[in-house]
Amino acid sequence: MKFSTKKLVYMAVLVAISIILTRMFGMMLPVGGAMVIRLSFGEIPIIMAGLLLGPLAGALTGVAADLLGFMINSFGGPYFPGFTLTAALTGALPALILRHVREKGFSWKQLLVAILITDIITSVIMNTMWLHIMYNKALAVILPPRIIARAMLIPVYTMIIYTMTKHPVLAPWSSKPSTQRVS
Repeated sequence: MKFSTKKLVYMAVLVAISIILTRMFGMMLPVGGAMVIRLSFGEIPIIMAGLLLGPLAGALTGVAADLLGFMINSFGGPYFPGFTLTAALTGALPALILRHVREKGFSWKQLLVAILITDIITSVIMNTMWLHIMYNKALAVILPPRIIARAMLIPVYTMIIYTMTKHPVLAPWSSKPSTQRVS
């Protein structure tokens, strides 16, 4: 597990962007008296880190963004390690799902499937369970609005990430030729 300075800098920039998008521009919505829905684009840089730099880099970017972001702005809630695990999986899973098509590039449909699978596992299942544990709210109360929110965000995440990975500046990252690979 050795990262080049260049890769560490990219990860740090993506952590900073994630924190800004999540903690400064994110919005918390209450359901049943508890803040259980966060609308933000802070997961996009974490997913991008995994897709462009590899699953381990994505996982570490997610962990760093969650821990540092919580220290900067907790949104008034307590720290819960489950959310850190979720952030790590958010960075790693799309990269693992798309690892076999990375060399030839992935289509928007493949990206949509990877983000959908990741989001169902992390946001819908895991984060809902963490919120249930933390706030003791019935799953029947917090799950439906979370599903609706995620159903709106998944296509938006897909469009943004697909567009960004196909942009000429980032395109070399999204394929694996040895001459253009970020190491």
